[in-house]
Amino acid sequence: MLVLTPHRLLRCYASGRFPMADGRDDPTVYLVDPEVRGIIPLDRFHVPRRLARTIRKGGFEITVDRDFRAVIEACAEATPDRPSTWLNDELIELYDALARMGHAHSIEVRRAGTLVGGLYGVALGSAFFGESMFSRERDSSKIALVELVARLRAGGFTLLDTQFVTDHLRQFGAIEIPRAAYLLRLKAAIARPATFPKDPQGYAPGLVGPGGGPAAGSRQSSSQRS
Repeated sequence: MLVLTPHRLLRCYASGRFPMADGRDDPTVYLVDPEVRGIIPLDRFHVPRRLARTIRKGGFEITVDRDFRAVIEACAEATPDRPSTWLNDELIELYDALARMGHAHSIEVRRAGTLVGGLYGVALGSAFFGESMFSRERDSSKIALVELVARLRAGGFTLLDTQFVTDHLRQFGAIEIPRAAYLLRLKAAIARPATFPKDPQGYAPGLVGPGGGPAAGSRQSSSQRS
């Protein structure tokens, strides 16, 4: 039986593997090491036009690491479109521990104070491993992804690992690369330091620039809810 600790889990990520369970109530955890890996090149991230308009319209408040536990538990919830998830109790506790260690981060999207979407992932060096996202309102998880990329670019990250590529992620520029190529990128990214930007005043990097891409480095008040 696979026994993981937070430190062992970080070593798994450093070697190119990540954990999964077969369901929310399945106690078994196993490691995955796919032959083809999904990534989003940070310098080629694409924001669809309709989403860019939604972001400019505003109405959302975005925070980081304010409620990691609520985000991961929402990611583990069953929904009509996703009756089973890969997160079980053991994994939730492991990621929660990584968050307390500063190695896991969450992006929270709220409307009128209510959590409506978000994502979380693991940071190691300048590599960020996107783990899961959830959406209770249209576009809320996509807004979290745009915000994540803005922060990664601002913080000097070089690798955004999506593990797999879906049609949902392809619209943002996600691609597949062979395991060997991924491991080379991973090794270089882990060796390079980066900082996950956290703004205690509730400010967030600008989400969308004039060309529709993330304008990392600029800032916009969360009081404008965009």
